[in-house]
Amino acid sequence: MSSAEYLTKLFGLDGKTAVVIGGTGVLGGAFSDALAGAGAHVIVVGRNGERGEECASRISAAGGSAEFVAADSTSRDDLEAIASKMTADGRNCDVLVNGAGINSATPFLEIEDEEWERILNTNLRSVRLACQVFGKQMLAAEAGGSIINIASLSGVTALSRVYTYAATKAAVINLTQNLAREWAPQNVRVNALSPGFFPAEQNKKVLTPDRIESIMRHTPADRFGSPEELAGAILLMASPTAGSFLTGENIVVDGGFMAMTI
Repeated sequence: MSSAEYLTKLFGLDGKTAVVIGGTGVLGGAFSDALAGAGAHVIVVGRNGERGEECASRISAAGGSAEFVAADSTSRDDLEAIASKMTADGRNCDVLVNGAGINSATPFLEIEDEEWERILNTNLRSVRLACQVFGKQMLAAEAGGSIINIASLSGVTALSRVYTYAATKAAVINLTQNLAREWAPQNVRVNALSPGFFPAEQNKKVLTPDRIESIMRHTPADRFGSPEELAGAILLMASPTAGSFLTGENIVVDGGFMAMTI
């Protein structure tokens, strides 16, 4: 067996369908690229039509298979419409990535109800709905599957200036563990991925010069992460072979941030 054949055996996703919620974002686009590169047909889900079509076209140009579906991740009707179309097309959700997310740098005492609810809806409600809609599809198909919820370092340890965001990500990790326990007998694996500092749309507003300096002092790798550096973790969790015994975990990819103390 050649090295390429061995890697394909371990991480190949030929014949699988992956739904990437928030696939129009910087990290979501990288997740879509990785899953398509491993052979999956990727359904890129998001609100931004221009970015979604660009992502699907990029994947197709590289020889992969993808389509964009415009949808609101906080709408059950929108997500169920996607699931229904998949069923009609003879597809089942084999891999679900919940990557929709927004952030805010509002000081705690100034957080308004509207902002709190908006972030909770995007970061947590969307995960619950997608896990219900596509998790139900996975369970009904009786073929197993992988759900990957995108969490954050702020869900593991207290990071300043991101109060609402951090609360949602802590909840995502807890939900991940509970679903992993419940669905393991049906071979539906549920894991979380917690990236360190990867500059993207939702965190640019909090990356002030002083904050960047503080992050670098606390990151042994002494740099930000690049989106493609999350591909390995995504493929491990998505693979029914390499990740077959992996469930209920929160994989942290952070350049050593969590290893630092003094």
